[in-house]
Amino acid sequence: MLTGRKGVDKAFNTFILGLVVVVAAAGRSAAEAPANIQQATLNEANQRTAEVSTEDLRQILTARIVTVFDARPFREFAVSHIPGARNVAAKPGAPMSEYVSDVAEIGRTVGGDKKAPMVLYCNGPYCGKSKRLAEELLAAGYTNVRRYQLGIPIWRGLGGVCQIEPEGLRYVLRQDRTAIVIDARESKQFGAGTLPGARNIPRSLVLEGRDVGEIKRAKNDGRLPMEDHNTRLIVVGSDPAASRYVAQAISNEAFHNVAYFAGSLTEARAMAQP
Repeated sequence: MLTGRKGVDKAFNTFILGLVVVVAAAGRSAAEAPANIQQATLNEANQRTAEVSTEDLRQILTARIVTVFDARPFREFAVSHIPGARNVAAKPGAPMSEYVSDVAEIGRTVGGDKKAPMVLYCNGPYCGKSKRLAEELLAAGYTNVRRYQLGIPIWRGLGGVCQIEPEGLRYVLRQDRTAIVIDARESKQFGAGTLPGARNIPRSLVLEGRDVGEIKRAKNDGRLPMEDHNTRLIVVGSDPAASRYVAQAISNEAFHNVAYFAGSLTEARAMAQP
């Protein structure tokens, strides 16, 4: 039986149940059913390109031998994307309602290799961007195209953190007054200066496991928004690895809109300037 991980909110559980129903309706036998939700795919009928599961995508990103393309517009990519994914410009002249990435740009990215393995993703089960791009790639002669059709919403919901680019950080800091910035540096560094309104969760105090250490304290003292787990949370610091670690720890507590900034705090502060 497929179950959501502990701590995922009721709305997300309802959505996952809907996905399970769709998979069952698509005609999977019990023997073919995924062992857990990490191995699930949308499994739509009559698709010309195969899907990969969340577990597959994690392995692909770790191996770094397949190019993963984010098929969304640049601003969406910049604000929050799966770490390791690439983004290219839009196809010239395509209306926003039919947005599709430029196949020529993808060709340049993979060196013109029509056999280059690639995985596409976009905004989840109801988004058509990766499907449109897949069709255009096939028409152009590419032969090794797959899709992560569950997309970035399910990636987040299953505990995956995202990365924010400098342009995305600038946009969020200027446009989203509800966003919370978490500074992962040590308390002394934080006290010497940080981003306006930032909250401190030092990497050294974040322990392995759920509901322990500084993350538990941050849940109790208000640094983490316990009454709105949809809040956008951005983790910054001086070390990208530390920022990502803290972001992952927060995501593991059922916050599903978490991104880390891979640049320095100096770069982050520059993005906060008017």
